[in-house]
Amino acid sequence: MNGIFTAQLGYAMAALYVLLGVVSTGVGLALGSRTSQLRDQVNAWWFIFPIVSCGLILYPVGAPLLALVICGLAARELAPYCGAASGRFLGVAIASLLAAVCAGTFAPSSLPAAFALASLAAAAYLWRSREPGALPWLLFALTCFGISFVPAFVHLPFGPKGNLSWLFYLFIVTALNDIAQFTSGKLFGKQKIVPQISPQKTWQGLLGGVVVSTLLSLVLGAYFGLGQPAWLAAIAVLLSVGGFAGDVMFSAAKRKLGIKDFSNLIPGHGGMLDRADSLVVTAPLLYLLLIYR
Repeated sequence: MNGIFTAQLGYAMAALYVLLGVVSTGVGLALGSRTSQLRDQVNAWWFIFPIVSCGLILYPVGAPLLALVICGLAARELAPYCGAASGRFLGVAIASLLAAVCAGTFAPSSLPAAFALASLAAAAYLWRSREPGALPWLLFALTCFGISFVPAFVHLPFGPKGNLSWLFYLFIVTALNDIAQFTSGKLFGKQKIVPQISPQKTWQGLLGGVVVSTLLSLVLGAYFGLGQPAWLAAIAVLLSVGGFAGDVMFSAAKRKLGIKDFSNLIPGHGGMLDRADSLVVTAPLLYLLLIYR
């Protein structure tokens, strides 16, 4: 390990894998041999968690690598919706990411801004050339801007171990908020919030996400010494609502494109964008809350 990844963080990560194992076993026993979307979604986290774990273990270089993976897969998933211009879209998107990497190589602290500026510059280029596929490019630029805050956590003023703890907090609260909202909505959901955009989103699901996120925030905050309980609870509520907003925003885009998922990369979850939609909002939100607290 790199010396920054502490035993304390290792124990927290191990606890999450144990929890995932318990949930996977419980779902398997409850469903037996039946196929179910719930089983697919639970099992898919065995694919998602190791990728995030590698990014945390390889900190600080793992943070920009995770951002690159997410943005690169986002470009791959969005390109088919540009029609005949899909090849050009993908080429310009990749070029913008490479430009961001080059800028970050010479000035690491500029990497977050470089991600955002490169995507906006490419968007302006396509706009001036009247390329089709405005919505996919808007989604790509938005994704790059939001995810660019992931490597920005490396430069927070809390020291390497503190910054890594907050990055772990970001990923775990965002992920478990998604899971809690989905599960609560399935079990208790009745009153729909945005039926024209996402019929499965309910007030009960949102409330379940807020409750689980708040409890998790208090536990992680006490474990890592991140702050006072009232502050941690407030962050959790804002992140839960922010994650919900990101999900609804990308759901509206999918409805406009006439699709259910951006791809079938992750069985039970769709594509990378179907998983990163909440993170696009929660990453900049948490970063700004920490900077201006």
